[in-house]
Amino acid sequence: MSAAKRKGSTFEAQVVGYLQEHGFPQAERRVLGGSRDRGDVAGVPGWALEMKATRALDLAGALREAEVEARHAGVTRSAAVLKRRMHPLRDSYAVLPLHLFAELRREHQRAEDPMSPEPPAPVP
Repeated sequence: MSAAKRKGSTFEAQVVGYLQEHGFPQAERRVLGGSRDRGDVAGVPGWALEMKATRALDLAGALREAEVEARHAGVTRSAAVLKRRMHPLRDSYAVLPLHLFAELRREHQRAEDPMSPEPPAPVP
């Protein structure tokens, strides 16, 4: 196994451990799926997660890969988790598109205050 693959595998395992300790006890690494990959981590319902532990951050590429994997997995939510160099795991970046962030905030707002007015429908 190359050093880059080993670093990526280690990061994936660390993220899975973090998720298990923070509310996702079913989180586990996925087996590689080739051209039909469904993300690097299973056990986070409704999500495809793409892990990246690279020197240079390629946000667009990582998000694009996560979105393709979400389609393969049959889910609508995707995010990329990128290792932040020289920082603890908990400071890694979880990156998602703005429309998804807004959707999550609307859901959270409705859960906090079910009587609040329905926000406008999202624009695709």
